[in-house]
Amino acid sequence: MKFNDLLKKLINKPDSREVAKKRLKFALVYDKLEVSDTMLENLQNELLEVISRYFEIDQTSMNLDIQRSEDYSALVFNTPILAAKHQNSPEAAQPRAG
Repeated sequence: MKFNDLLKKLINKPDSREVAKKRLKFALVYDKLEVSDTMLENLQNELLEVISRYFEIDQTSMNLDIQRSEDYSALVFNTPILAAKHQNSPEAAQPRAG
């Protein structure tokens, strides 16, 4: 093992080559699935609207991502839940206008 490799492992700095590979794979997934940035943004907004009917969420920390393996692609929506809304509250009962 080279000293530089050992040093990278110790400080957990990702290898720029690996980061570039990951970005390329991500771009290829978008191309293969024909998913545009606009489509992802619209999807994120719609998911946010629906989830917000049931939960108070941290909208600044949410993340929408497409992860791909050799066998499948997965849509991953990650957001911190601050609290659940009760079904009998006026906010939870009313659908939001779109």
